[in-house]
Amino acid sequence: MAEFKEISPNASSGAKLTNWFENRFPTAFDAYRVHMSEYYAPKNFNFWYIFGSLALLVLVIQIVTGIFLVMHYKPDAAKAFESVEYIMRDVPWGWLIRYMHSTGASAFFIVVYLHMFRGLIYGSYRKPRELVWIFGCAIFLALMAEAFMGYLLPWGQMSYWGAQVIVNLFSAIPFVGPDLALLIRGDYVVGDATLNRFFSFHVIAVPLVLLGLVVAHLLALHDVGSNNPDGIEIKGPNAPKDAKGHPLDGIPFHPYYTVHDILGVCLFLMAFTAVIFFAPEAGGYFLEYNNFIPADPLKTPAHIAPVWYFTPYYSMLRAITSEMMYALIACVLLGAVLGVVKGKLPGFLKGAIVAAAVVVVALMLSIDAKFWGVVVMGGAVVILFFLPWLDASPVKSIRYRPSWHKYLYGVFVVNFVVLAYLGVQPPSPIGERVSQVGTLFYFGFFLLMPWWSRLGEPKAVPDRVTFAAH
Repeated sequence: MAEFKEISPNASSGAKLTNWFENRFPTAFDAYRVHMSEYYAPKNFNFWYIFGSLALLVLVIQIVTGIFLVMHYKPDAAKAFESVEYIMRDVPWGWLIRYMHSTGASAFFIVVYLHMFRGLIYGSYRKPRELVWIFGCAIFLALMAEAFMGYLLPWGQMSYWGAQVIVNLFSAIPFVGPDLALLIRGDYVVGDATLNRFFSFHVIAVPLVLLGLVVAHLLALHDVGSNNPDGIEIKGPNAPKDAKGHPLDGIPFHPYYTVHDILGVCLFLMAFTAVIFFAPEAGGYFLEYNNFIPADPLKTPAHIAPVWYFTPYYSMLRAITSEMMYALIACVLLGAVLGVVKGKLPGFLKGAIVAAAVVVVALMLSIDAKFWGVVVMGGAVVILFFLPWLDASPVKSIRYRPSWHKYLYGVFVVNFVVLAYLGVQPPSPIGERVSQVGTLFYFGFFLLMPWWSRLGEPKAVPDRVTFAAH
């Protein structure tokens, strides 16, 4: 048992109360010191570093508003839509809680996409932060599952038919597909059983996984330390330190970055409340107009599309047609040829590459393109997990990479936005071609990264972080 800390009898009431709690719950105070007041973060953080704390804020908003919505929502196919209408019309401030939750879903993806982009440009996934990145990608995957299951709950037209389309995609998986789709639906069609199991996963199962991953993400981050815009380690064995062992290029997270994050929170809440009060549907992007119509299994909407944050991957799914399969086969064969001709590999590995290419091509010719569309859609997310091992650049940060890298990253962002836009639009021949080119570029960006990230002469990286007080 730890010894009690004594305090002066003349201390203030607040100090005495704090001392009383610290003596009885020292673990909490130790955690505060480790993760806040004595956690040293690089002193050159910029505005890109507010999105992690904003993601945590939106997570809290979603949990709190979700609790209040569950109080009035009925997970019953016959009553779900009416219960949402009841929340919007009759529950005091119910419309505000519902709009906070629906806007929060889009806000979550906005801040997470920006947070991931910051990690991409500053090399936050590089050694020693591989596990931090993997936990972050797992959070993104859990967030997509949570959003998809929550999207079904209002039981509107787009909820119903969007779920019908996405769940039916699993039936394209050879051998186990039909049984897997049946297991997910809980019935032969999307219905009451589907609604109930999606509700239970959305409210209980996935949030628990999400919270666990967030805790793991933060603990792993604080164990290895935060990255910074220069990509320089401030806590390494050769990093300059003061007499107490604190890094000279770091400052305590609290109070310096808590104030920094509070500024970001204030700006975010102004934008967030503006959307809630003036444009909660955001022109049909945050809440589709079809979702204000009760689900009707006998009437299919003219155009079915997921919410905007899924549309880049939906575009990639739609891009995989029978014609596109020949382009993918050509890419597989070209990759195999380059691996054999250019790669400095033993003979048996070269033979293995050729054999693997032949097997993959045979599978691509024998299995329907719909299945490969599902593979591409899933692969677009899964490939992010391997980013720490794909990037071969000698420097971490975009600041010190060759200048043309910035343009390449810019094209990647534009390509992602174009894919997102095309996913919202009805299918068209031109849109199909553009999405196919965009899909090839998206995967080429990552799969060719071991090659292109080494090209060019990087700039000299300074010994210490660059910082100008402001």
